[in-house]
Amino acid sequence: MIDADVLSRLALFADLQPPQLQAVAELMDEASFARDARVLRSGISGGGFYVITEGEASVRIEGRDRVRFHPGDFFGELSILTGDPVVADIVAVSEELRCAVLPEHRLRPLLLEHPHLALRMLEALARRLRTTTLWVE
Repeated sequence: MIDADVLSRLALFADLQPPQLQAVAELMDEASFARDARVLRSGISGGGFYVITEGEASVRIEGRDRVRFHPGDFFGELSILTGDPVVADIVAVSEELRCAVLPEHRLRPLLLEHPHLALRMLEALARRLRTTTLWVE
């Protein structure tokens, strides 16, 4: 289980009240990855929804780093929501990457139970979509 105080500092969870935040924290585990560790691999099903609590990760496509994720950013949701394999590697680029991890089967129920969380996620995804034009060469 991750500490609810850690989640309370992240914008994604800003609309949750303390009891809701505690309930979400109880659903999540904490994972850490060393520099250069692949958290998700392209072409393979995700396995979880990751929210960075400390450190940085990179989206790597065909060996090229495309964008960096920082504390508060999340990944793994697209594979879970679409049922498709992951389309990019997610690689730890800081000495240590720490993430709150929600098992994939819990993401949909969580979003349905907390619509404000779903809206914050949708807003972040819209911002990401806007930046993907930078990836096109």
